[in-house]
Amino acid sequence: MKIGVLSVQGAVSEHIGHLENCDAEAIAVKNRESLNNVSGLIIPGGESTTIGKLIELFGLAEMIRERSRQGNLAVFGTCAGMILIAGSVTDGIRGQPKLGLMDIQVRRNAFGRQKESFETDLDFRTFNSPLTAVFIRAPIIEDTGAGVEVLAELPEGIVAARQGNLLATSFHPELTDDLRVHRYFINMCKNQ
Repeated sequence: MKIGVLSVQGAVSEHIGHLENCDAEAIAVKNRESLNNVSGLIIPGGESTTIGKLIELFGLAEMIRERSRQGNLAVFGTCAGMILIAGSVTDGIRGQPKLGLMDIQVRRNAFGRQKESFETDLDFRTFNSPLTAVFIRAPIIEDTGAGVEVLAELPEGIVAARQGNLLATSFHPELTDDLRVHRYFINMCKNQ
């Protein structure tokens, strides 16, 4: 089983490193051929508009949508990746690029600008102990559909959720040494 990290912009090498530390075969996904060879795809943080435009330009967006909806591709969006997989973005720009896969409504930059970035201990519902979560210009989930399982929350709102083969986090699990979120996603890929 191979797990891909969308490699057009963002924290690609950090995610690949975490997957490899979990003994998963990780590859950088840059084109349709590499996307066709993975069971799971991580869409990393970065700039959601740029990533969205690039995946359309490279012909990846529709393939991600199709494979995910068929149930043969698990997708994990972190930060900007969460914005891209959301069904609705409340404060997006005109023509906000999105994949529209997950039944969540997201607000971009919910915690403020870069200087308001922070770390906090976070209770993740399936883990026995809190994890350190790094938030950088992070979005928040403002609303969820009936099929969405909330995995973590802060007073400001939902910061992690799952819907079937889709996983979304506002924070960057690749920026700490804790591998539990990546292991959780690997198990999603195995069980689809």
